[in-house]
Amino acid sequence: MTRAIMIQGAGSNVGKSMLVAGLARACVRRGLSVAPFKPQNMSNNAAVTADGGEIGRAQALQALACGLDPMIDMNPVLLKPETETGAQVIVQGKRFATMKARDYGNQKAKLLPPVLDSFKRLSNAHDLVLVEGAGSPAEVNLRSGDIANMGFASAAGVPVVLIGDIDRGGVIAQLVGTYAVLAAEDRALIRAFAINKFRGDPTLFADGMKIIEEQTHWAGLGILPWFSDAWKLPAEDVMDVASRRGGHIKIAVPRLNRIANFDDLDPLAATPGISVEIIDAGRPLPGDAEMIIIPGSKSTIADLAHFRAQGWDIDLLAHVRRGGRVLGICGGYQMLGTEIIDDEGIEGPPSQVPGLGLLNVRTIMKPQKRLARSEARYLPTGDLVSGYEIHLGDTTGPDCDRAWLSLDGRGEGAASPDGRVMGCYLHGLFTADRFRTAFFAQSGMTVSAYDYAAGVESTLDALANHIEEHLDVEQLIALAG
Repeated sequence: MTRAIMIQGAGSNVGKSMLVAGLARACVRRGLSVAPFKPQNMSNNAAVTADGGEIGRAQALQALACGLDPMIDMNPVLLKPETETGAQVIVQGKRFATMKARDYGNQKAKLLPPVLDSFKRLSNAHDLVLVEGAGSPAEVNLRSGDIANMGFASAAGVPVVLIGDIDRGGVIAQLVGTYAVLAAEDRALIRAFAINKFRGDPTLFADGMKIIEEQTHWAGLGILPWFSDAWKLPAEDVMDVASRRGGHIKIAVPRLNRIANFDDLDPLAATPGISVEIIDAGRPLPGDAEMIIIPGSKSTIADLAHFRAQGWDIDLLAHVRRGGRVLGICGGYQMLGTEIIDDEGIEGPPSQVPGLGLLNVRTIMKPQKRLARSEARYLPTGDLVSGYEIHLGDTTGPDCDRAWLSLDGRGEGAASPDGRVMGCYLHGLFTADRFRTAFFAQSGMTVSAYDYAAGVESTLDALANHIEEHLDVEQLIALAG
């Protein structure tokens, strides 16, 4: 009989995704067939699945930890924010609607059947399903119609382990406060708790564990110290995108408001010889960067306006005049062109806006989303690149005649006549080790060879070891219903 346990957090960004990935690897090493599941996720960092849909990047990492290919059932509802108050709603891998937050709140209960349907399929195929909650169950104002936390746990009959984040302070209040505000029937679903992100000597919090146990009557599974290598794993939350000093080659990346699919940066940050610097709003693009990467965006036109509002367009032109290199990926590629045409109002009111003008191409937005796993060849060297496409719009123009990738028998990407400004739609290209080395070599920069996939695998193993050492994994598995 399949078992399942749900990891919920006493707040957002407490480390649930990382914990599920590590637990998954630990359970797989016990000989169990394990699958990850997140009923509802909110992220613009999506992964394209083997069955042709999109899910949150964290579930793709968790699938890797399980030795599985990512599938749409692992994250049946994905919310992709487009504005401060609205998001695109993806249901079982496909676009369902674009909704304001209030409208989604009124409609989300209707999504419980497909959520349970996906969970049932995973349960039928595996020994153990590790379920990840979203946000916090303490947000009891959102309990009606909930599908992300206690609403799902109750409907599916899945017991819960609650995680507190001691790094941000007040962890006793986080956990005991959650106990206090939950309804009795939801409180009864929580079987145990654990503390995450502890720095220093964990024995100093022994009394704190006792206080939480006495106040909540939940079992304490342990105190998990800070895992310093977490940055080596692909990040899903935009809040986890951070600068990483690693070497003499500086790559500057402006943090767009609706930055999307920023996993392109993970292999670069991990590569010896490369430093990735994230530039927040209000800061100029640095004058000493060898390359500026404009990343993907969920709202290209709005993020282009944000880019200009920071003065980054002026900084970018100065960078190019100094001989610096520019790479635009997906939405960043579209921004580099001469014009973005959205006559159908795909991203907002119908509009035609000038691009940054560094590539002689223009983009026409179209409602049909291109969503595919793709394998390309880097034309200068012939190296293979595996990645994915996830975008709206077609980009054409004279600079596309200098395509630098071959994809499905067609040229992909564009380059300026001097080759210093480049763009493409293919995400994930830097995970290919030979291509990554060759790409920088073609740009006159030498980086060390690095096996990125092996680095991720070894970090997942180290995370599983870390969890095994400090948490009672056997008790957690035994609690699974």
